[in-house]
Amino acid sequence: MVAMFLTVLGSSGSLGGPSSPASGYLVEVEGCAPVVVDMGPGVLGALQRHVSPEDVTVLLSHLHADHCLDVPGLLVWRRYGPEATGAGVVPLIGPSGTAYRIGVASSEEPGAVDDLTDTFDVRTWDVTPQVELRGDDGEVAVTVRAERVDHPPESYGLRLTSREGRTLVYSGDTAYCESLVELAAGADVLLCEASWTHEGERPPGMHMSGTEAGRTAARAGVGRLVLTHIPPWTDRDAVRDEAAREFGGEILLAEPDLRLTI
Repeated sequence: MVAMFLTVLGSSGSLGGPSSPASGYLVEVEGCAPVVVDMGPGVLGALQRHVSPEDVTVLLSHLHADHCLDVPGLLVWRRYGPEATGAGVVPLIGPSGTAYRIGVASSEEPGAVDDLTDTFDVRTWDVTPQVELRGDDGEVAVTVRAERVDHPPESYGLRLTSREGRTLVYSGDTAYCESLVELAAGADVLLCEASWTHEGERPPGMHMSGTEAGRTAARAGVGRLVLTHIPPWTDRDAVRDEAAREFGGEILLAEPDLRLTI
């Protein structure tokens, strides 16, 4: 059986923290180009410890800065790095407006938009909610399905399924919502945001608590829960304890270089 691997590149919520970059996750399946899910500040540097950035496919859950602002750095690597000569385009898939938003961030002149087409084949989840990533043998190695979740900008949870049927679901940033429960149904691993504890008043339609992440995992019947997107000011152990009161399965806290076999 060909395994799917998840490596955490960065897991700090809302911004890079003292011990972790912002959001970024490496997914690997033998015979398929590496996949980076979200690419917040610091993720490109972490990625270099594991794979060469030249050929990675990039999937973006949404366009908040802490999830996408290392993509312009990847543009520099692919244009001017050691393997830049003759490099083809690779997939970059995200919400509507991805080419514009990344192009503005990468532009050399105020008010201009960098043309990404020399480097990226840009697609968007609103037009193509399911994509097939093919391996070296031309067969589908990973299928990715996107579903809208509850977060202020256009945001998506992602379900990645290997040809062997192994499944990783990533919540992206979201409040507790039915669409994520449905997307995560039966997943081997749920990589789920839990930005704060359940106590006190929190703004609606923004993020989940540890309680809500655990409840999502329990209702979806997942195998393992990995809690991520915990800001530096949030008590990680308190978030995990909340989740454990809702979900009886294995719970891990995401941290850089954590590697799991899905």
